[in-house]
Amino acid sequence: MIVALHVATGAAAGAASGSRRAAVLLGPILHLAGDRLPHQDIRSRRFEIGSGLAGVLLLTARRGPLDPATLGAVASSAPDLEHVLPFLRPGGRKLFHDRLGWHHSGRFPAALQLLLAGAILVALSGPRRRAG
Repeated sequence: MIVALHVATGAAAGAASGSRRAAVLLGPILHLAGDRLPHQDIRSRRFEIGSGLAGVLLLTARRGPLDPATLGAVASSAPDLEHVLPFLRPGGRKLFHDRLGWHHSGRFPAALQLLLAGAILVALSGPRRRAG
């Protein structure tokens, strides 16, 4: 999955759980599940980083840094940091993307992933409805 969709699905799970702890624990699991789905990636590392950061910053600005949605977004996208930070690769190998073998290329278009991510993030960053 592209980073933006990892951010969005993690945010959705965090918001649905309503729990900071659950959001952080679910994040890496959602990341692995998302990478298991056969998908296309975006070739531009700069775009991937920028779109992921933009999603996290939007959630932080609208919901706060400790909101379960924001924490879920960060936790779900964090495994992709091993692509850009060499110190996160024990023994030089990627933990989430090499050793576990969950990453699968396939037919889920990157453009559709980006559209879904945008829709989820817009929904989560809008005004919250109050219960009652």
